[in-house]
Amino acid sequence: MEMDISHDKYFTSYEDLEIHKLMLEDDPRTDAYRKAILENKSYFKNKVIMDVGCGTGILSIFCAQAGARKVYAVEASNMANLAKEIVKENNFEEIIEVLHGKVEDIVLPDDIKVDAIVSEWMGFYLLHEGMLDSVLAARDKFLKPDGEMFPESAIIYVAPSSVPDLYNKWKNFHGVSLSTFSKHLRSSKSDKPEIMQIKKDDLLGTEVAIAWINLREDTPKDLDSYSIQHVVGASKSGQYQGICVWFECNFPELSNNSRIILKTGPDSPMTHWKQTVILLPEEQNVEEQEPISFQLDMKRDQFNPRRYNLQLTLLDPEEVEHPVPCTCHMTKCILMKAVMLQHAEHAMSQKENTNSSILEDDNIDDDDDCSDK
Repeated sequence: MEMDISHDKYFTSYEDLEIHKLMLEDDPRTDAYRKAILENKSYFKNKVIMDVGCGTGILSIFCAQAGARKVYAVEASNMANLAKEIVKENNFEEIIEVLHGKVEDIVLPDDIKVDAIVSEWMGFYLLHEGMLDSVLAARDKFLKPDGEMFPESAIIYVAPSSVPDLYNKWKNFHGVSLSTFSKHLRSSKSDKPEIMQIKKDDLLGTEVAIAWINLREDTPKDLDSYSIQHVVGASKSGQYQGICVWFECNFPELSNNSRIILKTGPDSPMTHWKQTVILLPEEQNVEEQEPISFQLDMKRDQFNPRRYNLQLTLLDPEEVEHPVPCTCHMTKCILMKAVMLQHAEHAMSQKENTNSSILEDDNIDDDDDCSDK
């Protein structure tokens, strides 16, 4: 019963026009879908498309503009009624059919299969309150064997970071030091991820992928949990205050145009997803190349499958395996980098000697040919 209530709340929340206004005005998000669809008109022409969770119907309209023969726009919330009006406003009611209901319950005429599924299903850190399970259900139920998914894959990245925008102002707040308040604030926030924009310069190490999702093949079971144990050398000295999490989505590359990628990282234009930061209860000062070691676990909540529990564990860099090569200043990693560099230089030297020998042999052959003539 509790799970059904949470599902109802999830769908009714998307009847709030402010949410749709926020998503529509997210230019990197909307433009990525527009380009992925309209720059592949040769693919969409005369195709049958399904838009899962169509909302206002804008993605369905992009598909119609790209030449789709039929678009089934599926929407579980009452936004379906507004989507119908918007479709009519754009004179696509003969092409776009809005279906009000959950995609798991939808039945298409004559058990028709679609050529492609488009959906904007992503939540904070990609999976929070997302509808990816429904998209995969639609794929298994409606997509042709050689059909396309828009997007077709997604990656979740993590990196250590400082969070100066959240804490530095308390060091001198209107002439008063509130570091004690800041410490308690940090502690109170450490049990819940913070959604905020992190500057690229605030990252303290190279990002690493914790999850790669293949929308063509992955099952809902594959989405249940992700985990990574990682060590990275600090890219600069600073205050290690949390782990920054973001994602990117890749669209199919169906033409000669470059691949469209929707990026939500600190070095990309801001989106409404921003980044998710898991804050440390206490900040740590780190020096450049000092090893930062952590484990991050993302597990689906057993009571609400649309939510995930994120657990950050700080590890001792002496006790965990380091990547090869590693950017930290520990002796074993410095020695490993030196050995790898020697091997690389030796291989390059051998390659240059081999190329030189081949050129000399060719020259000898040419001289012989000339003397014979």
